[in-house]
Amino acid sequence: MSSQPPIGEIQSSVMNAPGVPVIRNVNWGGLRTLYIKEVRRFFKVQLQTIWAPAITTLLFLIIFTVATGGKRPVHVGGVDVPFADFIAPGLIVMGMLQNAFANASFSLLVGKIQGTIVDYLMPPLSTAELLVAMVGGAVTRALCVGLTVWLAMALWPGVHVTPTHPIAILWFGLLGAVFLALIGILTSIWAEKFDHAAAVQNFFIAPLTLLSGTFYSVDHLAPAFRIFSHINPFFYVISGFRYGFLGTADSPVMLGGIVILVIDVVLGLLCYSLLRSGWKLKN
Repeated sequence: MSSQPPIGEIQSSVMNAPGVPVIRNVNWGGLRTLYIKEVRRFFKVQLQTIWAPAITTLLFLIIFTVATGGKRPVHVGGVDVPFADFIAPGLIVMGMLQNAFANASFSLLVGKIQGTIVDYLMPPLSTAELLVAMVGGAVTRALCVGLTVWLAMALWPGVHVTPTHPIAILWFGLLGAVFLALIGILTSIWAEKFDHAAAVQNFFIAPLTLLSGTFYSVDHLAPAFRIFSHINPFFYVISGFRYGFLGTADSPVMLGGIVILVIDVVLGLLCYSLLRSGWKLKN
């Protein structure tokens, strides 16, 4: 009788030997697990992470439409649009952007503060897989908030949020959510406490979001403020997303789509580089 194990057992023992990689190309199992973890984390407190932002956004619509009578038209791209129909798409995507940032800025930061960052760094995940899973979780939360707000506005009397260009809605909605998710990851890498993340939210995200034409058409602004709006990337996200509902916009839609895509690629490469280097994560 031969004392040598069968060939199949030899290959199996070699594959399981220490130092021999057994995961080829993409670790789909690990990527899916981390993504599900990120989604379950905000779903466990969905009253705070989904319903509360949706209600707050809907309150913006109610307050502004009541204050203005809801019928005052806004001149956008040569077309007069009812005020309620004008601000509704901007409020939807504003809620999506803010929640994408909130979700992404929490992931690594809470691990750094609680000392559980090793749970992100030690699993057999590549830098790209880690980045994709965290961005995917943030985008999922943004979509949940956006769909909830859209359904509420669709049922609200006097507001019309029927999509006319679904591709524009998907393009600017997804790229906008990715944009804020990447900023959130950069924030969580840099921040050392929750105050740092709150400062970015309060002094950077919120002002640029509110000053990007959410509640007004930038065509009505003074030249200096109009220039500021056109260098604000949030303006292109909101204007392009609004175009998907109204069929008109106060910015070149194609240019805005390209600008946001380029910004996402640059931010993605920056996040990848910082995660790969372990800056402020492996100290």
